[in-house]
Amino acid sequence: MSRKRILITGAAGFLGSHLCDRFIAEDFEVLAMDNLITGDLKNIEHLFKLSQFSFYEHDVSDFVHVSGKLDYILHFASPASPIDYLKIPIQTLKVGSLGTHHLLGLAKDKNARILVASTSEVYGDPHVHPQTEEYWGNVNPVGPRGVYDEAKRFQEAITMAYHTYHNVETRIIRIFNTYGPRMRLNDGRVLPAFIGQALRGEDLTIFGDGSQTRSFCYVDDLVEGIFRLLHSDYSSPVNIGNPDEITIKDFAEEIIKLTRTNQKVIYKPLPKDDPTQRQPDITLARKLLGWEPKVSRSKGLKITYEYFKSLPQENWYKKEHNDFERYIKK
Repeated sequence: MSRKRILITGAAGFLGSHLCDRFIAEDFEVLAMDNLITGDLKNIEHLFKLSQFSFYEHDVSDFVHVSGKLDYILHFASPASPIDYLKIPIQTLKVGSLGTHHLLGLAKDKNARILVASTSEVYGDPHVHPQTEEYWGNVNPVGPRGVYDEAKRFQEAITMAYHTYHNVETRIIRIFNTYGPRMRLNDGRVLPAFIGQALRGEDLTIFGDGSQTRSFCYVDDLVEGIFRLLHSDYSSPVNIGNPDEITIKDFAEEIIKLTRTNQKVIYKPLPKDDPTQRQPDITLARKLLGWEPKVSRSKGLKITYEYFKSLPQENWYKKEHNDFERYIKK
């Protein structure tokens, strides 16, 4: 019996690489695709020796061709951190629109099931808390976050259009804050930013007064949710995340305790349109998929911290292009 064949885009990124691992473990043939604009081959180099794994360096914003049969597509190609989408806004919009269009066309041609990675950012700075799938969001389309938020909102719309009008088997996941090994240490997101500052002995920087909230899901839990959603019969969006909500101020204190550092917390202005609350309602995922997160934040943070600490020290000090000064201006 031949293996099921799956295309994973964004495969060299944080989430994509973990998905490659999971589907290899499930005995799939994995076709990995990434243009490496934010991904890193180091995340998947351990798979190169496997006969059931192949890698293609390609930008899905251009036409995508795959020879032979294809059973599934996971579309995870997209910049995901503010540093990335402020630096490459046009590419962010293109991969959410043109890239998604190309992959939906491929799914139609191959009669493959496609799961697209949306995000909690479609809810914007929410007026509903916690966020349910029925909430339509509060998004500024022309603000600095708009290039990412609206790319994902369009992605959901065109995915549902292909499902409705072309009968393509589609699945949509709305991913909430996720963390774990293989995150980039200095990509601007709060968890790696805090750990990076702790490793360098710097004060931890909070944007705003620290009362804003986030909910952090460990990557293994997210991957399990993705796997179950892909194999479900549900085509509308599903929240996958950890509803254990915490303020940024309290989270900073957790990082200081975890890393056993003596850093202070300093405060800077809140970036424009930054969400003040973020917590998934996962009632649907529990009912539909029998899924809920299993890894506690304390356990997941220990694993993630040990991963970051094991990186060469020059990585601790590596600075990525950061446009936050423009981003925080009102």
